[in-house]
Amino acid sequence: MDISADQVRAALFYVIAFVVSVSVHEFGHAFVADRLGDRIPRLQGRLTLSPIAHIDPVGTLAVPLLGALVAGLPLFAWGKPVQTNPANYTRRFSPRTGSMLVAAAGPFMNLVLAVVGSIVIVMLTRAGVLSPTLQRALIGYVVVLNFVLLFFNLIPLGPLDGAAVLAGLLPPSMQRIAELNRKYGMLVLLVLFLSPSMGLPGLGVVMAPLYRLIGVWLNLLGMGVA
Repeated sequence: MDISADQVRAALFYVIAFVVSVSVHEFGHAFVADRLGDRIPRLQGRLTLSPIAHIDPVGTLAVPLLGALVAGLPLFAWGKPVQTNPANYTRRFSPRTGSMLVAAAGPFMNLVLAVVGSIVIVMLTRAGVLSPTLQRALIGYVVVLNFVLLFFNLIPLGPLDGAAVLAGLLPPSMQRIAELNRKYGMLVLLVLFLSPSMGLPGLGVVMAPLYRLIGVWLNLLGMGVA
């Protein structure tokens, strides 16, 4: 397998982008859990944007690096999960609602990073600081990546954040669905990942609406990429 210097450079940029994005994502979980009254993330040093507190050597470094270097492998990453105990949450919310808020905070932070990144890129491009080539690269490394992380993590399948969000939205009479999702969601997610290799529609079909929305968003900002 021949790997060019450009591939290595792009892979390193992707790893840096994943490290930043995953750190922001996990900080969101820790921050909301802390605000709800659970001090576990604070005591474990997770209430920070420092990547050192949030990266997983395999999920945040090795996996995205391999995915960027090897054609055909999906580009994804994960961070060190934030440990939290719903029993510690404020009584203003039920543990299920608190768990939903904590779960949603991670993808929400990716949304914030994507929007803020878009604004900064637009401003720097219009000021002549960024070239068209660098603009396109930053769109991929910051804007598109964080929209993908937002959308992917909200897929309502365990162990993704979307499973906890779904559980928080379902009425008590339908919590059996949430239990089955937590038990078998990982299996369904694995099938979605492996389906394309068997000639079947997979995760790409689930993610397709997102890429159309990203296109609309970039065009609204005047950042459409040909």
